[in-house]
Amino acid sequence: MKTVMGLINLNEDSSLIRNLADRRAVESIPFAGRYRMIDFALSSMVNSGILNVGIMLPDEERSVLDHLRSGKDWDLARRHDGLYYLPSARVEKEARQGDLKNFYFNLDFIEHSSQKYVLLTSGSFIYNMDFNKILMFHQNTGADITMVYYTAQGEGTGKNVVLETAENGLVSDISEKPAIYDGSKICMAIYLMEKTVFVDLVRSAYEHGGQDFLLDGIIRKAEEYTMYACEHNGYVAHVDSEQAYYKANMDILRPEIWEELFMGQNSVYTKVLDGVPVQYKENADVKNSLIANGCIIQGEVENSILFRGVKIGKGVKIRNSIIMQKCDVQDGALIENVICDKNVLITKDKWLKGAPNYPLIVAKNMVI
Repeated sequence: MKTVMGLINLNEDSSLIRNLADRRAVESIPFAGRYRMIDFALSSMVNSGILNVGIMLPDEERSVLDHLRSGKDWDLARRHDGLYYLPSARVEKEARQGDLKNFYFNLDFIEHSSQKYVLLTSGSFIYNMDFNKILMFHQNTGADITMVYYTAQGEGTGKNVVLETAENGLVSDISEKPAIYDGSKICMAIYLMEKTVFVDLVRSAYEHGGQDFLLDGIIRKAEEYTMYACEHNGYVAHVDSEQAYYKANMDILRPEIWEELFMGQNSVYTKVLDGVPVQYKENADVKNSLIANGCIIQGEVENSILFRGVKIGKGVKIRNSIIMQKCDVQDGALIENVICDKNVLITKDKWLKGAPNYPLIVAKNMVI
């Protein structure tokens, strides 16, 4: 994998997750008690042996820079190669939206890299993947472009890229669909190709007025390249909406999914923050929950995720909820089907309830 450079595209559509992505990138939203969503793609690259990784920064870049810093926690603070930040294009009179312009204005970095291949991923998918298998598939098929997909289990909605393939994986059709059905092949926004193919694709699409890499690059040029699709058989969640974020966090509470993502040979790395252990007081009652360090619990917590430094008062009942860093839930409060962003204060005896499929979201720094 030393012949592969990684690119993580953080230009995600945040329109369906705007309450959590206010002044932060979608990929830097806290996840599973102590992680950020970008940790999964970045950790998979590092575990696969990729030593040169470029981060395509979004407009709201501060939270990403604060989390990743030098890349030391991912062993990417290196003298040669390592972690690079590629800023979004800020060009006067540049009216075009989409991610293609950011690729185009950073082509010099890509062209001057020593690697032969480019692995492009999104940062909003949750998975733990060995990219060595993707490289082997790519080389064995002789593909110009290899895409990675998963097979949908049940129906769903959202902005999905659906693939149709032959038995050997040859892609015959690519389309964006607002709904998916059981058995659909959903592209994970992971593309592997030679660097020369990527550069030609980006330059041609952008200089002909294109905006979106998938639509104006991949789809419109499909007849010019041989494209194959490789299936990922493990757990996958695409966090592109508030409901998807809530469901993915609740999935983590299932032991088989937790073990697959975090207890295998390949670790998921994140920014290291030292803290004291959890304090379970005399009346604490915790069931099937994920509790990060620094929490102080005096009430009941069930089927929930508590991030670092959360305080739960006496008589509090929390069910099916996500409570982010340094929230304070005071005595007698009831929280059910709720997502609390960072630094929320819920005062005594307040009751907050959302619907199982439509959680109530409390914005950062709110006092209720």
